[in-house]
Amino acid sequence: MRIVILLSFALLATGCTFPGQPSYHLAKTIPVSGDGSWDYVKVDQVGRRAYVTHETQVEVLDADSLKHIGVIGNLHGVHGIGFAQGPGRGFISNGKSDSVTIFDLKTLAVLGEVKVGKKPDALSYDNFTERLFAFNGESNSATVIDGKSGKVVSTIALGGGPEFAASDHKGHVFVNLEDTSETLMLDAAKFTVMHRWKVAPGASPSSLAIDRVKHRLFIGCRNRLLIVMNADNGKVIASLPIGDHVDATAFDPETHQVISSTGDGALTIIAQDDPDHYQIVQTLATPKGSKTFGLDAKTHKLFVPAADFGPAQRPSKDNPKGRPKVLPGTFRVLVFEP
Repeated sequence: MRIVILLSFALLATGCTFPGQPSYHLAKTIPVSGDGSWDYVKVDQVGRRAYVTHETQVEVLDADSLKHIGVIGNLHGVHGIGFAQGPGRGFISNGKSDSVTIFDLKTLAVLGEVKVGKKPDALSYDNFTERLFAFNGESNSATVIDGKSGKVVSTIALGGGPEFAASDHKGHVFVNLEDTSETLMLDAAKFTVMHRWKVAPGASPSSLAIDRVKHRLFIGCRNRLLIVMNADNGKVIASLPIGDHVDATAFDPETHQVISSTGDGALTIIAQDDPDHYQIVQTLATPKGSKTFGLDAKTHKLFVPAADFGPAQRPSKDNPKGRPKVLPGTFRVLVFEP
């Protein structure tokens, strides 16, 4: 184990790659309008569109041509995106208005808005039950919305503050609780918590991805560890070092790579040799603050939001952490290709 950890840190420092593994490079920079902050990026694999959340709006790009398609506006502190392909609906969480906006996946027209818990963040759609799960960061709960009717059907108490989530599309939804350092398995049909699993040696889990074939969860933790967990029994299988302030992780089922982005400016790419063995194969430098990204599983492109920032601000009611503001005209999406 000690040899693996030392080798991983060496790769983080040098940015080396392993032979036989796809090596990523920056292929394109796409200027995007607006000067606010951002959160998640998600690619609609069916509709071939990339959705970039951007505070009061969602920018929509063609995932293949990389051209700007449109914008969904008049939103309120945007965080997550969810897709219900059957009824052709998309969902956007509004952290500042405690609501989820519903839109048409083809036309991008807004169809309605439904109230949920306090400060909804991540969204996860379960294809098996056709239900959307909105995870409410300040209510310690999940609001369950019927994908067809758009109506709230249940609320699940989680016992902690949820971060990111993922579904196995077989009736189970997994979610991180950052403040209790747990990952939960939810029964999407019965609206219950089935299991609570500690992520140690990880702590403060934020990002989450899933390998639905090999039943593995990939949990990005704020103590700079990526945890690999058995999705059936919660057993921690491996841990690997990543950067600081992780906020997004994805699994590419074709290349068998786990990718995490961190706010200190890094994309860490990890190869899955088999379900129980992993190694860091590449680390890409990104602008500081680029803590999220979206994976296009068809082309393997990575969509990474970025911007330039001004000085730190004085803490205020609207900005309690005193985060620096985005400099006007600098917001962009970096596209990395293998």
